[in-house]
Amino acid sequence: MTITEVLQFVDRLVEKQTGEHLDDLQKTVIQGVWQGKSYNQIADESGYDKNYVGDVSRKLFKILSEQLDEDINKYNFCWTLERFINSESVINSAQFVGVNTNITYCPFYPPADPNQSINKEEKTNKNRRYHDLTLAPKITHFYDRTLELQTLSDWLTNQNTRLISVLGLSGIGKTTLVKQFLDLNIQQFDVVIWKILKLSQSLDGILTEIFTGINTELIQSDNKLTQFFNLLRQQRCLIILDDVEELFVSGQLAGQFKPEYKNYQNLMKMMTEIEHQSTLILISQEQCQEMLCLDEELYPIKSLELQGLNNTEILKSLKLKDESSWSKLIEVYEGNPVDLKDIANLIKNIFDGKVADFLNEDGIIVTKDMKSRFTELFKRISPIELEIILQLSKFDRPVSREDLRENLSLSSMDLMNGLQSLSQRYLLKRIEGEKILFDLSLIVQVYVRTCCQLRSAETIASGSSG
Repeated sequence: MTITEVLQFVDRLVEKQTGEHLDDLQKTVIQGVWQGKSYNQIADESGYDKNYVGDVSRKLFKILSEQLDEDINKYNFCWTLERFINSESVINSAQFVGVNTNITYCPFYPPADPNQSINKEEKTNKNRRYHDLTLAPKITHFYDRTLELQTLSDWLTNQNTRLISVLGLSGIGKTTLVKQFLDLNIQQFDVVIWKILKLSQSLDGILTEIFTGINTELIQSDNKLTQFFNLLRQQRCLIILDDVEELFVSGQLAGQFKPEYKNYQNLMKMMTEIEHQSTLILISQEQCQEMLCLDEELYPIKSLELQGLNNTEILKSLKLKDESSWSKLIEVYEGNPVDLKDIANLIKNIFDGKVADFLNEDGIIVTKDMKSRFTELFKRISPIELEIILQLSKFDRPVSREDLRENLSLSSMDLMNGLQSLSQRYLLKRIEGEKILFDLSLIVQVYVRTCCQLRSAETIASGSSG
């Protein structure tokens, strides 16, 4: 069978479903896949982006799957067409008059098992939908994240991004954003899994729960990752892991996996290197080192760093007074939705909801809930980072790296690593100008000055920073 005949056959199937013939890029993709080329090679030869080529091919495979009633992907495309065209129904069909039905080989792929026309796993998982949102939150209010929602939608729908990090401080709205996206787009995915790593960190346990949920028998219990990636190829899956920082070592620089969770590193590597049609979303207060080391231009990964909201709607729903002062309150608490709700409750209880009266008070208030969240976060930072934060809190202005170097006993390497790690935890404000300056947010400064002095003094005095 020539490539021309392959294109004719696929064109007839596509036209039957869409009413349109193959365009030039679709023809190039079919020809490239038939010849065993990678998406990178097809993209280089056609002048299109690799992710766009992959997206076009998956849409074609979806059409073919529906027309032939088989789960078709890049890896079984050639042999599935061969088996189908050689079938009696096609040989006797007027629809495919002129198509050579005497195919005996696929030139660029290993021969199929003659005793197994359809892979058992493919047949088991075919068209099975499974959505496990038991641990996903219910969203009651959602504020002003239109741009971020559009970004996530573009990455998942148009760019086939396989590994996404959604990052930011506690309370900034990471989980809410992902759940809102899911509520709007869940029908795009065959399998959706939401896991909270604060409750259970075992990757082996998560994979077992997935296979149990979709009623898939474990073929090899000692090779669950391989079977997991077969699922990611056969069906469109969205796996969401929340509280990923629970996998990282406390008391050291940010984003380093605990030894017992190194298998997650292998998972992330495989997500970016193996061809499939699924996505893993990591929700975390820290960026992991593995993501930092990968170039987004070369790998199908993206990171979305959330900033605070600048929208007074969040305060309107909390029924505060003095609307003209709301923007100032949002500025002081940097638009963190959870912090704003905490402080709004305090203002209602102590100031009768009058924001102006609260802002006229001396100093910035850190509520007990804010203190609790910061305390948990500061338990994770390293002695080097603590020393840098303590020094930054003594300044009432942004400072340069040189200023910090003069006032700290850290080596240049420790200082730079510490600044980088604080940035990965979203505790550091970076101000660009003639020189790059560093600062703490007002609320972090207040916490450090009022709540963090004892721990910092004890830690530094003990020499643990060395």
